[in-house]
Amino acid sequence: MKKVLFASTALIATAGVAAAESGVNFSGYGRFGVGYLEDRSFSTTTVIEGTFTTAGGAVVTDPTVTAAVEGTDTILVSRFRLNIDGFTETDGGVRFEGRVRLQADENSATGEANNAQLNGARFSVIYGGLRVDAGNVAGSFDNLANYYGNEVGLELFAGQYSGVDYSFLSYVSGSNPGANAVFFQYAVGDFAFGASYDQQDPVTRTITANGADVPIFTAETDSADRWDVSATYTFNNITAALAYGQTDADGDKPSLTVLTLGGEWGDFGGTLFVADDNTEVDATDGTAWGLSASYNVGAATTLLFAYGDGSADADTQQIAIGAIYDLGGGASLRGGIGQNDCSVCDSRIQADFGAQFNF
Repeated sequence: MKKVLFASTALIATAGVAAAESGVNFSGYGRFGVGYLEDRSFSTTTVIEGTFTTAGGAVVTDPTVTAAVEGTDTILVSRFRLNIDGFTETDGGVRFEGRVRLQADENSATGEANNAQLNGARFSVIYGGLRVDAGNVAGSFDNLANYYGNEVGLELFAGQYSGVDYSFLSYVSGSNPGANAVFFQYAVGDFAFGASYDQQDPVTRTITANGADVPIFTAETDSADRWDVSATYTFNNITAALAYGQTDADGDKPSLTVLTLGGEWGDFGGTLFVADDNTEVDATDGTAWGLSASYNVGAATTLLFAYGDGSADADTQQIAIGAIYDLGGGASLRGGIGQNDCSVCDSRIQADFGAQFNF
């Protein structure tokens, strides 16, 4: 990925001492194309002005009605992502970084364009094999080697992890500031270790009804702290990774354990994925598994495959194939087609095709 560097301090040598380097990097990508989702629909909310009496005798003013609306199956899909990284490095070799991301996506329900929005900031301190992130961070699962495998499609709409329902700490784009958390990683030789902690203190949330703020839960609600740990080992051309995470919320302790394997053999690359997805909800509690593969056909074309599933009734099963054609200069044509299904939902076909350019 090409980066534009604005250096605020050059590398100036004086009597054997070099001043620290600092500056700002800009990097990212753009993508646009056509996306298809069978039976695409979205929710719409309408305010009915006036005062009404319900069948139970309650009086309501300006009630809202929410209904599902059939959408257009085929829409224009797009994304523009700009990473803005500021950094400096001390004379002792300690690197400090900060990142925010500006991103614009289409409305996936209607296909209409959205404004570009900034997310919450991430701060990093890096020295040798040690890295510590704070703020809007990715946790151990989001950073885990081969967790995502070979995702399919311009929009990366299918992956081997589709059967997982546990909500882990992840880096967030768009207007959401993300979790204010901490991630730690240390790499030495072929080993890497990671851990994250997200302190979610209880708060009082309110809604506004007829001009008055109404609490919807109180500060006595239990906290919902999340933590996770991971270990990764690379031997020859194979990488094995294991991660465990848990959330302490209202007396429940949902957790996730993930094991991944990935490797490359010439033009072929593959990953395996298995997880114990303990959500403590019957519809999603169980085992998840999947695999993915990539194969280079000549110098410019890569074929992709992804499959994911789970043992619970509401776990999403995905199976998809796709391809990438390299145009050179960081530009490529990408697309895929696949199916989303589960034991208690209708099967739907999804596909996309378009162009992506990195900068």
